[in-house]
Amino acid sequence: MYRSLHEGWTVSAAGIAAATADDPAWVRPPAGALEGVPAAVPGCVHTDLLAAGLIDDPYRDDHERALGWIGRTHWRYTTTFDWRPEGFDRVDLVCDGLDTIASVTVNGLPAGRARNMHRRYRFDVAALLRPGANELTIEFTAPYEYAEAQAARLGARPGPYDEPYAFIRKMACNFGWDWGPTLVTAGIWRPIGLHSWSGARIAQVRPHSRPDGVDVTVAVERAVESAVEVSATVGGVRAEGKLAPGQRELTLRVDVPDARLWWPRGHGEQHLYDLVVTAAEDAWTGRVGLRSVELDPDAFRIVVNGEPVFVRGFNWIPDDTFPARTGPAQLRERFGQAIDAGANALRVWGGGVYESDDFYALADELGLLIWQDFPFACAAYPEEEPFAAEVEAEVRDNVARLMGHPSLVLWCGNNENIEGHQHWGWPAELEGRSWGAGYYFDLLPRLLAELDPGRPYWPGSPYSGAPDRDVHDPSTGTIHIWTVWGSKDYTHYADYTPRFVAEFGFQGPPTYATLRASVSDEPLAPDSPGVLHHQKAIDGNAKLLSGLGAHLPVPETFDDWHYWTQLNQARAMAFGIRRFRALMPYCMGTVVWQLNDCWPVTSWAAVDGGRRRKPLWYELRRAYAPRLLTFHGSGVAVVNDDASPWAGTLELTRRALDGTVLGSATFAVSAEPRSVALVPIPDGFDGSAAELLEASFDGRRDLRFFAEDPQVPYPAAQFDALVTDVPGGHEVRITAPRSCGSWRSSPTGWTPRPPSTTSS
Repeated sequence: MYRSLHEGWTVSAAGIAAATADDPAWVRPPAGALEGVPAAVPGCVHTDLLAAGLIDDPYRDDHERALGWIGRTHWRYTTTFDWRPEGFDRVDLVCDGLDTIASVTVNGLPAGRARNMHRRYRFDVAALLRPGANELTIEFTAPYEYAEAQAARLGARPGPYDEPYAFIRKMACNFGWDWGPTLVTAGIWRPIGLHSWSGARIAQVRPHSRPDGVDVTVAVERAVESAVEVSATVGGVRAEGKLAPGQRELTLRVDVPDARLWWPRGHGEQHLYDLVVTAAEDAWTGRVGLRSVELDPDAFRIVVNGEPVFVRGFNWIPDDTFPARTGPAQLRERFGQAIDAGANALRVWGGGVYESDDFYALADELGLLIWQDFPFACAAYPEEEPFAAEVEAEVRDNVARLMGHPSLVLWCGNNENIEGHQHWGWPAELEGRSWGAGYYFDLLPRLLAELDPGRPYWPGSPYSGAPDRDVHDPSTGTIHIWTVWGSKDYTHYADYTPRFVAEFGFQGPPTYATLRASVSDEPLAPDSPGVLHHQKAIDGNAKLLSGLGAHLPVPETFDDWHYWTQLNQARAMAFGIRRFRALMPYCMGTVVWQLNDCWPVTSWAAVDGGRRRKPLWYELRRAYAPRLLTFHGSGVAVVNDDASPWAGTLELTRRALDGTVLGSATFAVSAEPRSVALVPIPDGFDGSAAELLEASFDGRRDLRFFAEDPQVPYPAAQFDALVTDVPGGHEVRITAPRSCGSWRSSPTGWTPRPPSTTSS
């Protein structure tokens, strides 16, 4: 019997961490105001203080700066509940998520300790409970105090930020990132409750899916040592076994006749089977998909049910800095935005968390492939205790929790840590201290070989397949491309011929509505205080301007800046994706950095922190369409990521800007399923700044201009605009006399078309 304990909580400050210097920007409420504040569970201290009106919205203006004291404060969560003995052998306090360093007491007596946000805890509290009223208290140590003490004990580790996140098993991006705020949380962030049971309980279910069935490993915990009958049922087929006294786990093989497979979206249906497991009187239910998954390591080609999959993906970060606020409805909205943009995969990035059960179940339902990083990102991590034991416990817990999901096709050891050791000067800084190699090359693959041997593991990203290979080698494994945003024009994407691009991105500001809602500057300006505070990347605004290059005019107003930089983000990413998709099957994946934001910020995201789609999203919808027509070098690529052949006549037309035909040619083309047909452009199809080249095929069209926008002699825009009030908003109708298609590409990207007759 399970009973949630989510009601009646309060949170109180339990003291500022030792040796903490006050920051003049901090704004603390009076001490008395921080006693007995009503608390929501699941939740965190920031959202509790915000709900009580004790802090300003940390997402607005620069209020974040005033809240650094929260991560340096000890916090006490307390509730009372009524309990009566009901004859069970055991009563466990089940904590699905404690953030992070916690001591748990029941009626003033110690029940257990926690020091890892990423794992679940279970404490036997039967001897601590009493009939009637009971008090449950969880004391959270200030995260900074714990992490800084560990850093002092073990020695510093290099990383990109002056923050100690590598020394605490906690969501790393809580400590700030180049797109995220520094809001270091504490609290009960996932469900908590009492589980009363007798005899035996199912402690763990590990389903190993096959195309023809499931091997189900069942582990039990006993209150009384005795034999336990165990069964597993899938698709109407039941397998049975018995655990002898002292035996903790067994594996049942369930073969499903005429099994229906689970496929990634775009490759088939996402059939799911109910899995029911029993052990004595206990029962567990879940859903599984029958499928195989393999990884060709050199090509980094993901193969599902024997069929290679071109990954059209997004990197996923926590969808809110306070992850307890991300529920099923928000996930469904965000997944829908990914799918509507053409994605078939999400990479859960290593600076965040193992996501909720709802996250992976929704991916199963929708056919989104999940690449799961273990939570290590952009830093050297200590391998000494208590971290080694905590990492092992966390991995065992989460692998068992998640491995039944067919959408999960890859475990990855870390984000950019192997690159850091190879290319960021870490060995000199480390002076022989551990940095995480023992996790990525030993502990993680060893645990996965024991727990989840049927799913591929990759030690990190970027990674070229062996520890002594350069992670920047694009000819094997995965690469991350940050030269473009860091220092080069986006046309530099054309210099890469990669096997798989697991990260690449280009910044743009959020939508105007999101920016205006989060910044009170009057007037808004690229360098106004609030706008700058919502730009976390070093020299980010300077890179936005330099990234415009010759592609777009120099902004003269805020509106110019906002539009040109958003547009340039869209064009840059479309250029890269089109380039890499045209290399299929040599290149078999692009994972855009990033889908989402955790707060309103100028970033690489396609969907901003207000949940609004940026221009980038709309351009990705074109670039990620299963069938794509695109200019590629000196040819036209017909990209067919579909199960059926794509045949027809390719028309190539050179036009003046007014549409006059200056030359044309036709080609019979057939692109086989999951392939690319490349048609060379014949001589005579070059042009001047006042001309364009049009390719059309089966209703698709791509345009290539011969000069960048500022040099193109566009005709003056002619249009009428009418704005009408309607219930809930406004209707905007734009009518223009000329028609020249919906969007066009220059030699290096995309921009809105010249005016056409249309309305919306």
